[in-house]
Amino acid sequence: MIDFACKEFKIKDVIKCALNLTRADMKVLEYFFEEPDIWSKTEQIATLTELDLSTVQRSVKKLHEKSILTKSQNNLDGGGYSFIYRINNKAEIKELIMGIVSKWVAKVEQELEDW
Repeated sequence: MIDFACKEFKIKDVIKCALNLTRADMKVLEYFFEEPDIWSKTEQIATLTELDLSTVQRSVKKLHEKSILTKSQNNLDGGGYSFIYRINNKAEIKELIMGIVSKWVAKVEQELEDW
């Protein structure tokens, strides 16, 4: 918990807000935090998180675009391919979030100056 004068924030809420994630995105992200070294298919994630496959596909796309997940192509023996995903280094994710939080702080400082 982060105590901010009149309100406490759970770190999960800070991460969700900083990265502009939905509840489903957070559920997918939490799955990857629990399995940081495993490459996963969207079907597997959907089953384990009890989310619809299309929801998981949107979430992994968003998390990949935000550089939270790494995507790799898995070529299939009979032709075709599927994508598998793994979470990036936690330190990199922390740095990304801290950059966003720093911008919030700068914005608050500017607003207080203008006030």
